[in-house]
Parts: sequence; C-alpha cells; structure tokens
Amino acid sequence: MLLLRILKVSVTQQIIEYLKENIENGTWAVGEKIPSENNLTEILGVSRASVRVAIQQFIALDVLQSIHGKGTFVRTNNIMGVSSNVNVIDESNYDDIIQVLEFRRIIESECAYIAAQQATGETINNLKVYLKNMKNNIGQSEEFVKQDMLFHEEICHATGNRLLETCLKEVFQQNLKNHKQINEAFGYNDGVYYHTLLLNAIENKNFRKARKLMKEHLQQAIERLKSE
Repeated sequence: MLLLRILKVSVTQQIIEYLKENIENGTWAVGEKIPSENNLTEILGVSRASVRVAIQQFIALDVLQSIHGKGTFVRTNNIMGVSSNVNVIDESNYDDIIQVLEFRRIIESECAYIAAQQATGETINNLKVYLKNMKNNIGQSEEFVKQDMLFHEEICHATGNRLLETCLKEVFQQNLKNHKQINEAFGYNDGVYYHTLLLNAIENKNFRKARKLMKEHLQQAIERLKSE
C-alpha cells in the first residue's frame, strides 16, 4: 500500500490561506487596501512577524503591493501561484527528498556566502533573468523548476569553484523528479519570496545575510516535510 505524508500547515501558511481566501472571494477587491499588520495580528491571534512574512510572499508574487506611508493594496486576484498546501509526498520519495535538501542546505549556504562577495554584474543580471522567468512561469511547474535550478546554479557558479558547481548540477540532474515534487507540494510563493531576498542580499554584497537566507530557505522546506 502506498503511504503518503500529509504536510502540516504552519502558522504562516494559515495566514497565507486567510489572505488568499479574502482576495479570492472579493472581500478585498483589486485596488483595495488590506488590513494593517497590526489589525491582522489581532484578528488572527498570531505574531506580527508571521503576518509580515505571509504578506511579503504575496508581494513577491506581485499579488499585493506595499506603498510606503499608505499601506498594502491588492494588485490582482490571480493567485494561482500561491500554495494551497494540500499536496502530499509519497513515502517512497520522502527520504530521498530530505537527504537532497539537507545536502543542499550545507553546500548552498556557503555558496551564497561566497557568491555575495564575488558576484559580478553578469551574475546579478543572470539572477534577475532567472527570477523574472520564475515569476512568468508561475503555474507551469516544469519550467518554473528549471528556472529555479538555474538560479541556484548561477549562485554556485559565482563562487568560482568548479567542484561546487559540478556537484550541484549533478544533484539537480539526478533528483529532478524530487524537485518537481517539492514544487507541487509547496507551490510557488516560497521560492519567489526567498529568491527575491537572496538576489537583493547578493546584489548588495551582504554575504552573511545571503548565507542566512539560503540556509533558512532550505531548512524551512525540510521542517515542513518532517512535520507530521
């Protein structure tokens, strides 16, 4: 019998679902201002930090827009890229996915650290192209995953270490199916959100932040998979 692991819904994911529902059903119409972070904190009984993270994921997907001094507004009600977190990972692939993510967390965190110090203008431009392509392919899992991998490979390439670059490409090639499953399980918002932050950190040569973000990005995926 095939066993499935159902992903547990985190606090942030619950907030995401609340935002998604209110945008989808028209409670917050396009062009309308949504409740403030403080109001959402009171309504949902959660921390402001969790609310902020959830909102930032919608901003990364261009669903919401934050205007300084005015608030956060709905840009579109097309939220196909926002994960509904209802997918499952079958037991036969679970261990493989965890091992790949743990390996990537160790290797890629340091790659991001080095890349943020050594990234050239070409590196930054390439990362921007891959991120734009990810956004343009929300809802198209295969192409989204391809651009996601190219983004990570570019960071590794920026280290100037051919062994690291070759190693990561090999991992991606051998575990392509697992990466597609991760995308199907988690949706698109996490990827776009963290890639946007990573690009900014690398562009600003904030190497410590880049390492922290990469580690957090991959660790979050591991924790969501391990939650039962």
